[in-house]
Amino acid sequence: MTIQADRYGGRKEAFGRWLLAQRDRGDWVDALADAARADRNFPKDGDPEAVRAHLRGQQADGDTFAAVDDAESDWLDC
Repeated sequence: MTIQADRYGGRKEAFGRWLLAQRDRGDWVDALADAARADRNFPKDGDPEAVRAHLRGQQADGDTFAAVDDAESDWLDC
């Protein structure tokens, strides 16, 4: 598990767990989060690269990776 620091040096929630909690955003991240919640092997404690590696293993499409990019940007801003 990779521990991330927030912009103030505190501990940041894992990207995977943050993503699982995303609901009703009205954007691509909604569908990504729904799929993650349905995936028993989703890397809950993973960083964005662990999520991308998992999705590559599932042969996800380009739109899915674009959603991960959007989600990562939002996660980094929290």
